[in-house]
Amino acid sequence: MALTSRDYSSWATEVISVAVMQPYFAPYAGYFRLFAAADVFVSLDTAQFPLRGWVHRTRLLDANSNPRWLTLPLRKAPREVTINELAFADGANDRLASEMRRFPGLRDGTDSPLERVMPVHGESPQDYIERLLSVACSVLGLPCSMVRASSLDIPPDLRGTDRVLAIVRALGGHRYVNLAGGQTLYEPGDFDRCGVALHFLGNYQGNSWSILQRLATESANSITTEIQRSD
Repeated sequence: MALTSRDYSSWATEVISVAVMQPYFAPYAGYFRLFAAADVFVSLDTAQFPLRGWVHRTRLLDANSNPRWLTLPLRKAPREVTINELAFADGANDRLASEMRRFPGLRDGTDSPLERVMPVHGESPQDYIERLLSVACSVLGLPCSMVRASSLDIPPDLRGTDRVLAIVRALGGHRYVNLAGGQTLYEPGDFDRCGVALHFLGNYQGNSWSILQRLATESANSITTEIQRSD
């Protein structure tokens, strides 16, 4: 469950590793390595919404075993909208249910553990996505200490390395954990000068399909073993 209010200074002796990532809608299993590797996962809800990114969509196999997008029905918004400002379109629940029927792994009667939480319950897209991430962690047996960046009072003009370092310091962290793809974004020296260790996870060798697809066809234990093995 996302934690949106707390005296984070009390974590100074508890938090060592912090991961910062945009909240993704039912991402691939490798994304969940951040939950396994960090003491706190920060949902970067203050980032600009990437229209062609993975925040609001995921890929699954359709009835013909072809990859297709499953996309959350969002209300139209300005280009510069941030993730925490997104809203669902009218009739989002019915539209999402209709889209889900295109995918055998999500049809009524299947045994996907996440299917039970797929309906939208009058919440924001951010609430919905974070709820799915939390439930997925529970199903996979992974820790899920999740905090929203918007709750940390980080100056809005900070970007890139400066924003990440401000988030880590706000939580009393000493190490920043990121996926291997982030190596082109950060310089270790910038973190060293601030007393924060920079740690990248190795390249993920597992399956890249959505966690929805995988939990519909594989056991949670096998996926968790894969996540924990890929550090």
